[in-house]
Amino acid sequence: MNQYTIIMTRKTFFLILTIGIISLTTNAQEYKTGIGARLGTFNGLTIKHFVGESNAIEGLASFRWDGFIITGLYEWQKPLVADVDGLDYYLGFGAHIGSWGNGRNKYWNNDNRDDGFTIVGVDFIAGLEYTFQEVPFSLSLDWKPAINFGGYGWWSDGVALSIRYTFK
Repeated sequence: MNQYTIIMTRKTFFLILTIGIISLTTNAQEYKTGIGARLGTFNGLTIKHFVGESNAIEGLASFRWDGFIITGLYEWQKPLVADVDGLDYYLGFGAHIGSWGNGRNKYWNNDNRDDGFTIVGVDFIAGLEYTFQEVPFSLSLDWKPAINFGGYGWWSDGVALSIRYTFK
């Protein structure tokens, strides 16, 4: 072997080794942005965008009780099982603001008030997400409890299934 062949072999070896190490240590998400529907006790729209390898922001526009809620969440997402590609868990927190046109037919309101009201609070989220390898979709199932300020208490019924079209 001449010196040129030895140098090229070493360079090729180190290049392959570097690419292998990077691919093993990178556990990035399978997509960059996902847009879709959220179906559960609060139905609506969802958009999730990764701002890092395992950090995402998610926005929700939810509809319930003849009103709406806008929620912003910051989430940490990691692989659940190393042997299952695309299956992750995530945890996060955020805040919401919403409005209803009247107070009728709400389980926390017994006085049949006719005026509108605004709700503000903090949210937490814990869930599982599966990103399909063959098609550009992801499915997630999560629980998103919330604490409301202003007398409307604790919402613990925020369970939902989300389906998102994903963009790389």
